[in-house]
Amino acid sequence: MTSSDPSSRLAWSTPMGALVVCGIGGVVLAGAAFLATDGPGRLLIGLAAAGLLFLTVMGLRQRPRIAVEPGDPVHVVVRGMAGAQRYAPEQVLRVRVVNYRRLGRRMPMLEMDVDHHGDEKLLIFGRWDLGAHPEDVLEVLRIHLAR
Repeated sequence: MTSSDPSSRLAWSTPMGALVVCGIGGVVLAGAAFLATDGPGRLLIGLAAAGLLFLTVMGLRQRPRIAVEPGDPVHVVVRGMAGAQRYAPEQVLRVRVVNYRRLGRRMPMLEMDVDHHGDEKLLIFGRWDLGAHPEDVLEVLRIHLAR
């Protein structure tokens, strides 16, 4: 979506550019691990390459991370490694932005409490997951879930 109005956006995920950079970095590190001459260096570079490639695959698998599915009723679709889960408005118990301290800074995170097959489940999304500021996503979710 190219609109600059955050309320017109209905799906959020890790930016594709970031995933491409992670993938390229993983491939470059894999090549460096192959060319390394010492064992410990090869192991550490190989682990870094595997980590970046895993992060890339995970980010691609979970696209879009959160989406609002219009209809009657509206559903919130959350994609994870196990696939997509759909939540009706009555299953979304609470949505809020909480600031956590990470690396000496306050980082906003979107928290969703949902009723997942009779159990309460807490879902936490950061800016990496959403590709947008959590406050913008919260605003859109509140608009669509209040209908």
